[in-house]
Amino acid sequence: MDIPKDRFYTKTHEWALPEGDTVLVGITDYAQDALGDVVYVELPEVGRAVEQGEAVAVVESVKTASDIYAPVAGEVVEVNPALENPELINQDPYGEGWIFRLKPRNMADLDGLLDAGGYQAALEAEA
Repeated sequence: MDIPKDRFYTKTHEWALPEGDTVLVGITDYAQDALGDVVYVELPEVGRAVEQGEAVAVVESVKTASDIYAPVAGEVVEVNPALENPELINQDPYGEGWIFRLKPRNMADLDGLLDAGGYQAALEAEA
């Protein structure tokens, strides 16, 4: 399973990649594998203010629907229009399958998230 070292992770299986003054958000390889074939993504509204841990989007698969939570508090500034093809989440969860971009209220909030090693340890503890 792929866990890139260049981003932060949540225990609810979202990743956060800082890019300038924004954070790109998606779901992990583990999450997309557990969901199975993604068939629909409900994206948040651009301009929406969100709190850390708030349900922001929904990913639906042939198995279930799963909420996607904001890794940090901030404002949704962009959503991924390419997710009209929701299979991108299965094909490239860390690249073309990103879900939304946040402008965090405080970039230091990322420090409270897991690094790649911490996320790997959390997965092993779940197993």
